[in-house]
This record gives sequence, structure tokens and C-alpha cells, in this order.
Amino acid sequence: MQTRFILIQTSHAGNVGAAARALKVMGFDDLVLVDPRWPDVLTREETLQRASGATDILARARVVATLDEALDGVSHLCATAMTPRDFGPPTRAPREHLAGLAQAAGASEAEAEVEAGVAFLFGPERFGMSNADVYRCHVALQIPTDAAYGSLNLAAAIQVIAYEWRQALGGFAVPASPETPTSPLADARTVSGLLAHWEEALVDVGFLDPAAPKKLMPRLNQLFNRARLTPEEIHILRGIAKAMRDAKRGN
Repeated sequence: MQTRFILIQTSHAGNVGAAARALKVMGFDDLVLVDPRWPDVLTREETLQRASGATDILARARVVATLDEALDGVSHLCATAMTPRDFGPPTRAPREHLAGLAQAAGASEAEAEVEAGVAFLFGPERFGMSNADVYRCHVALQIPTDAAYGSLNLAAAIQVIAYEWRQALGGFAVPASPETPTSPLADARTVSGLLAHWEEALVDVGFLDPAAPKKLMPRLNQLFNRARLTPEEIHILRGIAKAMRDAKRGN
């Protein structure tokens, strides 16, 4: 399903670069700018710096004069607006709406009736989308925020929408962590030796009173058992106990 991000009358070059970066990390590459403040915004130094390597997205991006020119090949329009408009399209949270949209696109694909594409529209940084542009859309996506402060930076809003749409489309797999060899667990005799070593060290440093030990050592015993220590970890803990005793004795 074709995906396009459309920025309308963007005034800050840095936001264009940051938008390109947001798209690239989510695997999208169709960026269209409608009547931006700077005609050369795609090549300005601030734009390139904020793109942080996503210059291929900028190279593919288009600058057009009107919104109509940006909508070729798109059949589903999503406005991004924090304030619902009277007589406007329904307001939905991105996750709710995009999950259904992706599911419908999958069903259409199975029936060979795929929609041409989806476009996400973002208005000027200072005023947001105009009513006229919102009215053209099928839905107004409202990113849930703290009710006391819902002001999102343009590039941040683009990143959220790009992430939610990518997740709705199936997302990317998180690379698996390298498997580390599993070590055998220390046997009970080794743990008992560790416990005795720590008891001596705790007495030396004054933490344990041998005349009134209370439940300290049984609790440490249970702690070591729950930790399921390996021989290497036993060696480390015994080394700590030895260092405690040596420090107390002034060695």
C-alpha cells in the first residue's frame, strides 16, 4: 500500500530534515512538501543536518505548489489535527484507525482491489492544518497526549504517526540478542562454602555479631539459592568477601 507524508507550508527547514529521518527509520520514503517557506528547503544546510543521513529521502522528495498536486495516486487521506473540526471528518486515535485501515488494505489485496494509497497530512508548525484541508480528509488523527499540554513538534508528530502506521502494517522484528553460553549452576557444597566465607567477612567488618546473628545467614542462604549462582559468580562473590577481610585487616 503506497504511503505518502505531505507537509503543508512548512516554515522550519530543520523540521523537513527531521521528517526525512523519521520516515527513513520507519521504512517510508515518499515525502511531498506543499508550498514550503523555503523553495530550496530540500538542500538547505539545516535540512541536511537534521536529516542525519536520510539524504536519500530528501533526494526523492518533491516540492509542489498546491495540495492537489501532492495527492496524485492517493485514495485515503489522514489529517493530523489536535482540535476536532465542526463538520469535519471523524477524529480517531492513530492506533485505532490505522489498525483497521491496514486490515482493510490486506482484505482488499486478497480481493485484488487494493486502494491506491494513503497520505498523512501535516499543517504549518504555527497554526496546524487549515479547516479547508482537514475537510478534504477521510479522518483526523489525534495523537493522545496529556490534556494539560498537547503541543507536539511537527517532526515528533510525524515520527509517532510513521511508527504507528509501520506497526499496523506488521512492524519490524527486533534483532535477537546474541545467545550466551549457559554455565552450569554451582552445587550446594560450593554455595555452602561461599556462605561460610561471607559469614567470616561480615564478622570481620562488624556487620554480623556472632553472639546475636539473628536470621542474617539463613536469609543470605536463601538469597544465594534464589540467585542460582554459577561457579564464576561464586568466584566473584568470594573475591569480594576476601577483599572485605583484607581491607579490615589492613592488608
